[in-house]
Amino acid sequence: MARSPREVAREVLEIEAAAVRGLAGQLDEAFDRAVERIRSATGRVVCTGMGKSGIVMKKVAATLASTGTPAFFLHPAEAIHGDLGMIVDGDVVLAASYSGTTEELLRLVEVLTRQGIPLIALSGNPASPLARAADIHLPVAIDKEACPLNLAPTASTTATLALGDALAMALLEARGFTPEDFARFHPGGRLGKQLLRVDQLMHRGEEVPRVAAATPMREAIYEMSRKRFGITAVTDEEGRLLGCISDGDLRRMLERGEDVIGRSAGECMRPDPHTIDGELLAPAALKVMEDHRITSIFVTGAGRRLEGIVHLHDLWGLELF
Repeated sequence: MARSPREVAREVLEIEAAAVRGLAGQLDEAFDRAVERIRSATGRVVCTGMGKSGIVMKKVAATLASTGTPAFFLHPAEAIHGDLGMIVDGDVVLAASYSGTTEELLRLVEVLTRQGIPLIALSGNPASPLARAADIHLPVAIDKEACPLNLAPTASTTATLALGDALAMALLEARGFTPEDFARFHPGGRLGKQLLRVDQLMHRGEEVPRVAAATPMREAIYEMSRKRFGITAVTDEEGRLLGCISDGDLRRMLERGEDVIGRSAGECMRPDPHTIDGELLAPAALKVMEDHRITSIFVTGAGRRLEGIVHLHDLWGLELF
């Protein structure tokens, strides 16, 4: 009787999980040497592989590059047809082939050997031509593929990908890679913003709405309108934050029938507004703003000196920690 799709799926997942777990027992000092060889390289990591292994190595290259290890993918067939110039002295080649007998890869290895380019090989067969030619061989042997025919690369490519991730993470730790470094390599999107500090996102200088305490309210209202934050800071001669005036404050004063235009900013300001430190991570700043139901918040430093302002729009797309 034919198995249900879920039965097939469960078996595939169990086989692939076992393949990844099995890598832990294969790790030896060669892995340490591979990490040190890559870490000390003056060039890039050139990741290469054919077919499914090639697809996996594209991802490994991307993970390395995004975590502090310069890397790129080079197709072995294109390499031996003119792209070898992409490999330069100081580079390290990271090649994957489960059988270790891929023809295009072995032809590339011949050239690398003549050029003296270090080679780290990921293969399931330590006796294969690729493994023997490598300076360092990292085993990715599995018991069987997840394919019912034991033919399609499945568990083997999963194991190769997992070992590539292990290399990248070991290098990340060896380099002392920080969340700030990660943000520097991911300036776009939600991931980057989650790791940015407030002082990397805030508006500063002339972009910050601010007036002196003696400023007439007519000019203060103009400053609020011109800077488009719906708020202005009120500061002293030393740049210290004394208070603020928001659109909401103006509305409430007008509702009470107060003479707004005839007063100064210092007379109308709300003292001790909410502020944040520039070292705060962006998601934490977002939480402060949401907790207090405000759309803008001033950034202050030592002595409550005004340094900048952050608007809710600057933090859109973030998830709270």
